[in-house]
Amino acid sequence: MKRGFLPSREELRFMPRPRKYPIELMDRGVRLAFESGRPIAQIARDLGVPPEALRKRVRRAEIDAGRREGLTGEEREEIRKLRREVHDLRRANEILKSASVFFAKELDPDRTR
Repeated sequence: MKRGFLPSREELRFMPRPRKYPIELMDRGVRLAFESGRPIAQIARDLGVPPEALRKRVRRAEIDAGRREGLTGEEREEIRKLRREVHDLRRANEILKSASVFFAKELDPDRTR
C-alpha cells in the first residue's frame, strides 16, 4: 500500500479486520463456560471481555459441538462461498447477455429488439 493513499478495494478485500480480543482468550472463556458452569457474564467480567461477545462465541461453540441447533462454522463458510459464486455467475450472465445483444445488433442492424 502506498503511503498517503487509501487502500484499493482489492487490498481491502484481503486485509482482515483486526480482532479486538485474542482468540486464545475467547477460547479460554468458552472452555470455562463449558467446564465451570458459571454464568457467562461472570466469566466475561473475570476475563475483561464484553459478556455479549463471549456469549456469541459460546453459542457458536455449542452449535459446532452439536449441543445446540444451528449452522456450524463450516456450513456458514460454505453458504458464504456459494453466495459469492452465485454473485459472480449472475454478473457473468449479465455480461454475456449484453454481449449477445451487441453482437446480434452488429450482425442484423435492421432487426429490432
